[in-house]
Amino acid sequence: MTRSKLFALACLLAATMLSAPAAPQQPPPAAGARPPAAATPPAAGQPPQPGQPPQGGQQAGGPPPEGPPQQAEGPPWPVIMVTSVEVLRSTRAGGMDIIRARGLVTSDGWGEPHLLPITQGEPLDGVLDLIFQAHAPMGAAPLGPFMVVEAILPVENGHPYKGVRVRAGANALSIKQLPGNAHADIKGDDCKQCIGKKFAEKGKSPAGTANVVREEDLPHGFRTISPTHGVAGIVHNPNRINLILDDSNTIVMAFWE
Repeated sequence: MTRSKLFALACLLAATMLSAPAAPQQPPPAAGARPPAAATPPAAGQPPQPGQPPQGGQQAGGPPPEGPPQQAEGPPWPVIMVTSVEVLRSTRAGGMDIIRARGLVTSDGWGEPHLLPITQGEPLDGVLDLIFQAHAPMGAAPLGPFMVVEAILPVENGHPYKGVRVRAGANALSIKQLPGNAHADIKGDDCKQCIGKKFAEKGKSPAGTANVVREEDLPHGFRTISPTHGVAGIVHNPNRINLILDDSNTIVMAFWE
């Protein structure tokens, strides 16, 4: 290759290098300043920094991590009392019978009242037996007035039943001829004003005594707990009221179990 060709090739290479964009230069750090650190994930338990994804690979705005389902209500349990039952015979749909029951529960924490048939097949006495129940609260419920609940159950035409019986936790109501109705005279203190009063065992205090809660006025199945009384081995019952007593038999706390 001649000297003139070598010179021309060198000029072309220099022109190419001068036309390429120069890489940006970072200014030198000031004296005493730290160099920028590389992005690192936050420590465990610390929230992510702006612009960083959360730990575990979940992107912002994504679905939350799966967990065990939350139970919103407790198991079904008989309502404390049934107050009325009626059976209405429809003139439509072939004369279907409609059973309607009303009752009381111990607080507003109960839900989904319904009638559960326990009769299987054709009963010997001709009576359809039902349990009036609802979903009980998950835990102890504070004192308050009894709450009214209602449930309806349709029965198809041509059924073999001559009567209906509805059972609650503390009582039962029967209708011996269909259609028909039955009502209960409910007597029972809901104990919403029991705290601070004296507890009197059955027969120890006359009716109407001031500042006294009598055993015979309380709902069936109540429980008193004295300062020396344990509770081990007692089965949970959301229809049972618990009365916590002090040494003088004064009710210092009360709740529906």
